Amino acid sequence: MDTRLQLLTNWVRQFPGFEQSEAEPVSGDASFRRYFRVWQHAGQAKTNGGDVPFIVMDAPPEHEDCEPFVAIARHWHQQGIAVPEIVQADLEQGFLLLEDFGDQLMLGQLNEESADRLYRNALEELTLIARQPSPEAHPLPPYDATLLEREMALFPDWLLEQHLGMQLENSERALLDTTFSMLRESALAQPEVTVHRDYHSRNLLVRPNEPRPGVIDFQDAVTGPVTYDVVSLLKDCYIQWPEARICDWLEVFRQGSRDAGLHRADPETFRQWFELMGMQRHLKAAGIFARLSIRDGKHGYLNDIPRTVQYLIVASSRQPALRHFHEWLSDTVMPRIEASIGPAPGQGHSHQ
Repeated sequence: MDTRLQLLTNWVRQFPGFEQSEAEPVSGDASFRRYFRVWQHAGQAKTNGGDVPFIVMDAPPEHEDCEPFVAIARHWHQQGIAVPEIVQADLEQGFLLLEDFGDQLMLGQLNEESADRLYRNALEELTLIARQPSPEAHPLPPYDATLLEREMALFPDWLLEQHLGMQLENSERALLDTTFSMLRESALAQPEVTVHRDYHSRNLLVRPNEPRPGVIDFQDAVTGPVTYDVVSLLKDCYIQWPEARICDWLEVFRQGSRDAGLHRADPETFRQWFELMGMQRHLKAAGIFARLSIRDGKHGYLNDIPRTVQYLIVASSRQPALRHFHEWLSDTVMPRIEASIGPAPGQGHSHQ
């Protein structure tokens, strides 16, 4: 018996037009949160015509704190960012009734023809997010050295040692420390903006008759490096694009964010920030994918590790200071990943 689902259903049914609602599962995500769709009866809905869909978020309070989500959502919504409107909220129980953006994830809508339009719209929305001040009700925490380090440590802790069973030698630990230090310093040197922190094709929704993407999963937002979100989007762990397209889109964002007053970097400087920021993020992501499998039994994420580590190999090959790290990744780590999980998908637009 799913007692949370029963509680959630009873909670929704107290609102006008939802008295007969049944909660249909939409999805879970990488956390403890779950999402359901409910329908408001046409007689009570604001629109003419049929019943209107809404989303209910179930976030068990012992595992998830809804307050950041609510504070950021309300603040960003007021600023015109395309986040779901919060219709009702019960923070004690961990239930939120939200505007429904539909099921069309950007990931599933991307192809050779649609990509340019979808990415340009997503980059425009990203500039709007980056410009926002911190919500008064929830000052955004800083993406500081401690957080950057803790995230990169997920790579050796969960992927190398726990998943691949590697016993790291002192020389390998020293190599990781040197690499992490370089990536951390580059991130901290960048101008700071509001960072969504998970801005990619699985957290953007393509909405009917609406050019701007719906933005979700923003509750972990911080104040941090200007290239963090753009690297999440363009070097996406779930889909890969040819280098030339990434460069074009990055330059679109560099110019747009510069015109918005967020930085004054030239193309070369911005590209270097982007490359090193991507390495920090991909170290974190590869570790998280291993942890999701080992700790949470979500094994599907393992398939995204080869692509994510391949990004690291390519990026480190462009950094003379990271030559030893690049060789170690290529010669020692990647063969173990391929033996355990399989090879990285080829260049080009690939996703499962």
